Order: sequence, then C-alpha cells, then structure tokens
Amino acid sequence: MAANLRRAGEHPTRVTTLRQTVIAGIKVALGAVLLTFFCNVSVAQKTPRPATAAKPQVSADAAARGKYIVEGVAMCGQCHTPRDDSGAPDRSRNLEGAAVWLVSAEPVADWPLVAPRLAQSPPGTDADMVKLLTTGIWGGGKPLRPPMPQFRMSIADAEAVVAYLKSMHSEPH
Repeated sequence: MAANLRRAGEHPTRVTTLRQTVIAGIKVALGAVLLTFFCNVSVAQKTPRPATAAKPQVSADAAARGKYIVEGVAMCGQCHTPRDDSGAPDRSRNLEGAAVWLVSAEPVADWPLVAPRLAQSPPGTDADMVKLLTTGIWGGGKPLRPPMPQFRMSIADAEAVVAYLKSMHSEPH
C-alpha cells in the first residue's frame, strides 16, 4: 500500500515519516479534545448532593470548593477587594467590597461605582446568591450589570461559593 501512496521516485521512508506525522497530529488533536472535555465536566458531578430534603450542614469540603471557585476560577477579589496604594488587591481586606476600578470603553448610564462586600455577609439571601450565580439574574428579575459576569454555575458550585463567603472571617486591619 505504501508503494501506491508514493510518487514516482519518492523514497519509502519519506512516506512512512509523513504517515507517522499525520498519526501523531491526530493523536495530539484527540488528546486536546479529551482534555477539553474532561476539564469542562461539571464539577457538580464530583460533589454528590444530599438525598434528604433537610438543609445540609455546610461542610468544610463545600467551603474549600467555594474558595477554589471564588479565588481561582471566578476571581471575585479582582473587583470585590479594595486596592492598596500601588493598585494591587489588599488581601487583608479580601472581598470586603471596593470601588470599581474598571471603566467602560463606552459610556454606560448605570455603570456600578462600588462592588459590594461578599465576605461573611453576601448582599442577599442564600437563595438570592445561588440564583445570581446560576442564572445571572439578581433581585427583581434583573440581569447583572457589567462589569459583573453573568455566571452559569451549577447549583452545587453556587452553594459552595455561598458557603465559602459566609465562612470567611474578617482579618484585623
């Protein structure tokens, strides 16, 4: 079959090398597709939901998961943490609310000037916060305003975020 793929005068090892290169490329592409798939699998599948209808106790695992989402994925501190004199987030006041430092490229009439406090006492009930994080809709049925992202978290992830925010302790200033 390799002879059929060769052009007149082409060396057989060159065809083999080309075939190996194509196969290697297919393997890399397949690996990338699989990696993307497994990275995008809902993290809710890794956190089983309680079978009972009773409100579960907030577990340390849920708060740890929420911390990972807040600090490592959603990056809430970029807007909800005050900045120091050099413009860096002041981690001693993590998620205590801050002036919004982002400005819109075009004028926006209702651009927020302050990002609310999230640490210890988020700006809504647990149900409000879960709705906000799963649908992008805030109280009164209004969508979140830019620059706040309209998250579409799973319910389990949103509950973990709320658990983490409520578990935060104020650091002395």
